[in-house]
Amino acid sequence: MSQLPTKLLFLCDHASNVVPAALERLGLPEDAFKTHIAYDIGAGALTAALAERFEAPSVLGKWSRLVVDLNRGHDDPTVVMRLSDGRIIPKNRDITQPEIINRITHYHAPYHAEIERRIAEIQAGGCIPVLISIHSFTPVWRGVMRPWQFGILWDRDDRLAKPLIDRLKHEENLTIGDNEPYVGTLENDCMYRHGTMNGLPHALIEVRQDLIADDEAVSQVAALLEVALRDCLDAMGPATLRFTRPLTLTSYLGNPHNLEGVSPMDEKTRTEMEAEVFRRLVAHLRARTDVQNIDMMNLAGFCRNCLGDWYREAAATRGIALDKDEAREIVYGMSPAEWKRLHQKEASPEALAQFAKSDKTHS
Repeated sequence: MSQLPTKLLFLCDHASNVVPAALERLGLPEDAFKTHIAYDIGAGALTAALAERFEAPSVLGKWSRLVVDLNRGHDDPTVVMRLSDGRIIPKNRDITQPEIINRITHYHAPYHAEIERRIAEIQAGGCIPVLISIHSFTPVWRGVMRPWQFGILWDRDDRLAKPLIDRLKHEENLTIGDNEPYVGTLENDCMYRHGTMNGLPHALIEVRQDLIADDEAVSQVAALLEVALRDCLDAMGPATLRFTRPLTLTSYLGNPHNLEGVSPMDEKTRTEMEAEVFRRLVAHLRARTDVQNIDMMNLAGFCRNCLGDWYREAAATRGIALDKDEAREIVYGMSPAEWKRLHQKEASPEALAQFAKSDKTHS
């Protein structure tokens, strides 16, 4: 298991209520963008305050959730909301698929690319990042008062979320939601994409909006969360990579001893397991930037470039066209040229001589 020093990365998907001028406020009056349907009130300011306290990097969404929801996968039917809290969004109501793709390309993809860049940057510095996502929620939903001041959302990796829930419960007069007021199990949301699928520790913190309504309130909540997070991070120790997806398997690899009740593994399960192993190998190689490609070739007959080429070939058999650099970037976690600039070292004469004698092809 990879173990490196820890560094935080703060994220805020719904920090902004800005709409590109070309979209003409989506047909809504200006006052609509002062409400929760447009953004998470106070969340951006709280994210910035926490990042400052921890001297940590942050990535804040630049666009209103009504333009495109940065906390949804690009294939989620709600990535562009046609209706929000009972209110029709005029310019979203009859949006076409090409228009959705255009918004994803221009407003959704750059946000996630920046998160990926920041993660790679932290890993290049010899750390495993811990992701903290900040959101806010309304005190009342559909006429019902919500009982929580904070909610901690998580999926299967609870090593930070559970201690944070327990730690905040020790504060006076606080009710803490455990996967409330929402659940953290939505596939392809921001934490799933960048935390779960990279094996990184993470937690999503929901804060009731009235608790962060002005600068003084934000400062008080930031101070509270700073202490709680530091306690939990100290208890967790150095960050490690932990993979909790895909779903737990219900069958086994063959049944050589004809054991009763044990079924052979089906092809779908085998493929899922092999994909998980590939993701773990890639995550490990992204973290181990000290391992040079020439050393991998000399020792094992393959390197990061080979993995990227195999990925490209597999994509081609499914009708997906990737160029060489796109496929290799999946393995490197950044462009190959950027990795070379940051991490490649001059090979020793011995390594070059061994490489020259070796079989440099791969199957």
